[in-house]
Amino acid sequence: MSADRALSDPRLVRGLTRRVEALAARLGRPVTFMEVCGTHTHAIARAGLRRLLPDGVRLISGPGCPVCVTPVDYLDRAVALAALPEVTLATFGDLMRVPSSETTLERESARGRDVRVVYSARNAVRIARERPDRRVIFLGVGFETTLPTVAAALEEAEREGIDNFEVLPGAKLIEPPLRALIDDPDVRVDGFLLPGHVSVVLGADFYAFLEHELAVPGVIVGFAPADVMSGVVELCEQLAAGRAGVANLYPRVVRPEGNPVA
Repeated sequence: MSADRALSDPRLVRGLTRRVEALAARLGRPVTFMEVCGTHTHAIARAGLRRLLPDGVRLISGPGCPVCVTPVDYLDRAVALAALPEVTLATFGDLMRVPSSETTLERESARGRDVRVVYSARNAVRIARERPDRRVIFLGVGFETTLPTVAAALEEAEREGIDNFEVLPGAKLIEPPLRALIDDPDVRVDGFLLPGHVSVVLGADFYAFLEHELAVPGVIVGFAPADVMSGVVELCEQLAAGRAGVANLYPRVVRPEGNPVA
């Protein structure tokens, strides 16, 4: 049985749920944990994990996916660029239906604008290589996991002398929203389920500020049901012990130093 399949075993999830129930009784107060990553939100919903949690332990969704928190003015600028006759706009598909102040890229494409869905920034470089008569602009929306691929695409274009490839940067970083959430008096977060994919790039050591500066527990977890529930157990254990550290429960892909090349 593969590791991911084993971590979806309902018996394992039930055992972890009982552990959460016992820890919740020890805590004696309600606690709120936030999953930062949109993929975790989907995994939690798909497995129905919220309804398995005992009273007093709540999971709320955080910043989620970078597309969902893309500001309207960025989309307005993208739409304006798409309207230029010499421009080919290249974007990930999930940005197509995100509304600007007046329209969407999907509607603009239907109106005849040259908007193309790509699966990587390198696909946009290929379009620029094949169409030197066009100004190809890639919408660089993403978290830290996307930035290295965009940088690699720019490096490839520069190396090959492709001067009609551009990027409209729209990247977001994980640390600022975490700090803002802790500083917001209207938001009470007792601990974070930290993003698995972003942490592959950043590494577990990146989150030391949660422990040393903010005294907020954090745990890096994968995306199987038992991964997530193990993270909830870890956060409850830290609170019950009166400590705040950053635990890496996803060591099969996340290293302390992350991916230095990325």
